[in-house]
Amino acid sequence: MQRRAVGAAALALLLGAGACTTGRPGVRSVTLSLERLQATVAERFPQRFGAPGLLDLTLQAPRLGLRPEENRLAAQLVLDARGPLLARPVTGQADVDFGLRYEKSDHTLRATDLRLRGLSLPDVPPATAQALRQWLAQWVRESLHEVVVHRLREEDLMLAENLGLQPGAITVTPEGLRVELVPALL
Repeated sequence: MQRRAVGAAALALLLGAGACTTGRPGVRSVTLSLERLQATVAERFPQRFGAPGLLDLTLQAPRLGLRPEENRLAAQLVLDARGPLLARPVTGQADVDFGLRYEKSDHTLRATDLRLRGLSLPDVPPATAQALRQWLAQWVRESLHEVVVHRLREEDLMLAENLGLQPGAITVTPEGLRVELVPALL
């Protein structure tokens, strides 16, 4: 038991998480800070998307937020849109939120169940803004399904596996994401 506690603490240090808890027997957890998640996500931006010939969309790195009361993360994205559908280039903001799940095959924490909560497009005629809002909401559901938020390093996971542990439930807390390390099923 002491070996597992030491191993879980070592895993927390390797992940740079800063916290390791022992709430229930046989269960340990690692907390990933919002700052760490923000830095990881920012590495993959800006990103370009769109509907070829109609709309080009550039998303800047999102500003992440924690929604522990809903067990979800929030993201505010600045977007730049241009194309024949618009009289001129437009800058706006999209607000989304999402749940999380662990994907064992590639050791990632993935956004799931993405929802467009709001879209602000200043200086865009209401009819155009409504059409863009509908298109973007559908696009978020279809195209951004299961975006990688964080990737656990292979060497970090090997330590957990050697201790008979694997990532389990992911919970959004005021401190960040708590990833439970649960006994691995054989």
